[in-house]
Amino acid sequence: MADARPRVLVFDSGVGGLSVASCIHQALPGAELVYLADNAGFPYGDKPEQVVIERSCGLIMECLARWCCDVIVIACNTASTVALPSLRSRTDIPVVGVVPAVKPAAACSENRRIGLLATPATVRRPYLDDLVREFAVDCQVVRLGHPGLVLWAEALVSGAEPPQQELDQAMQPLREAGVDTVVLGCTHYPLLLPWLRKSLPDVRYWVESGEAIARRVAYWLEEAGRLPEAETPREAGLPVVREACFTGEVAPQMDLFLAEMGIPVGQVTGHWPGVTAAGSV
Repeated sequence: MADARPRVLVFDSGVGGLSVASCIHQALPGAELVYLADNAGFPYGDKPEQVVIERSCGLIMECLARWCCDVIVIACNTASTVALPSLRSRTDIPVVGVVPAVKPAAACSENRRIGLLATPATVRRPYLDDLVREFAVDCQVVRLGHPGLVLWAEALVSGAEPPQQELDQAMQPLREAGVDTVVLGCTHYPLLLPWLRKSLPDVRYWVESGEAIARRVAYWLEEAGRLPEAETPREAGLPVVREACFTGEVAPQMDLFLAEMGIPVGQVTGHWPGVTAAGSV
């Protein structure tokens, strides 16, 4: 018998996917979420592709053995780029990946100057060249891959604010280019938006992928006849996130961090045992 509420598995290498989970909850408040983070393998951007494939696919399949899910979301740009075909070959459950939102950024930019924030690995990947050629050929796209951004986002859970001065220095190329639109090309980056806005006050449009992912999740749930009822988990006295699983240490404030994002969690599990099935790095 199917669960009354649809369940969505959101996977990332760390806490960045929580920004996507929040968007899914806002769009589909009646859905239940399971969050899986391979923070023992974080960050993915500097790892060989085969390692990312083995870890992400192995962990997701372990999680699916524990929780029946209607849709899988890979809320990690690196894993989406390299692991989607392998994961889709292992399961019939719809899988939604994430790519930098170049197309909507080009649609809203007025001065045709776009900043693209991503991890150092992402800004070098050929698929990003393809996105720019297809959707932003008439734009000046300034790519900026800074290794500190994703680390600063992870540290937010422990209460450490990003160093504004260092962030300002990192954003200097985008200020000099006069961009009016910035693509947040990593799911961690929406967590840094208050500090990014301070650094780039003249940017008019901040574009991320969370809303587009939520729409795709809704599409697959509707295809399966599993769109959720209007009642939210919280109205029913249930948490939004059934369980948040982390393969490594979990910050003591994680449940509070999730609650502040509007996605309270029922259980937080650290050193999640599925990591052994995915191999070690």
